[in-house]
Amino acid sequence: MSTTPLLTSDSYERLVAGLHGRTIVAVDYFVLMVGDEGTDPDEWDYGAWHEPTMGVELTMDDGGTYSAVWGSTFDYYGVELYSAPMRDFLSRIGEPGGSARVAVAEHPLWAGVLSGPIESCRIQWYGEEHGAPTPMPKAIHVRTATAQVWIAAGRSATHEPDGPGPFYLCTDDVLVIFDADVAARAGLGV
Repeated sequence: MSTTPLLTSDSYERLVAGLHGRTIVAVDYFVLMVGDEGTDPDEWDYGAWHEPTMGVELTMDDGGTYSAVWGSTFDYYGVELYSAPMRDFLSRIGEPGGSARVAVAEHPLWAGVLSGPIESCRIQWYGEEHGAPTPMPKAIHVRTATAQVWIAAGRSATHEPDGPGPFYLCTDDVLVIFDADVAARAGLGV
């Protein structure tokens, strides 16, 4: 379990805003291990969206590492970003029944995100208008000059490549969406 301090809405906003102008140089997904021996990485690539169930680790050009995980710091499950490696949040990485580390920086959908500095990075909050008793982070939206990505706490209901959804937000899963139309169908918008 992590020893990183719990987030507050103010500290979380500052942390995410601090990514502005920085460049992501590596991305790793942490997916569940499945199969008879529990050693096969679960499916995660569904076209315009990915499902790295346990989290995403971002490595920045200055060597900083950030982990996007699902958590309940803000009440219901939401996406939480920490300035710490995934090993601070997960045990049994690479072990049967644990999580597999999958390097995805070479994936074509990440290419535009890794091609230059982050121009915009913000948290999308659920509020009372969506039934949340307190504000809860549903996604982090990152945009560079050539691409954008949403990292959310959620999952697909159907797991069909480039399918129309539906998507469930606020679950104990991590969902990554690259396409604005798919993000809108998931309830994330721009």
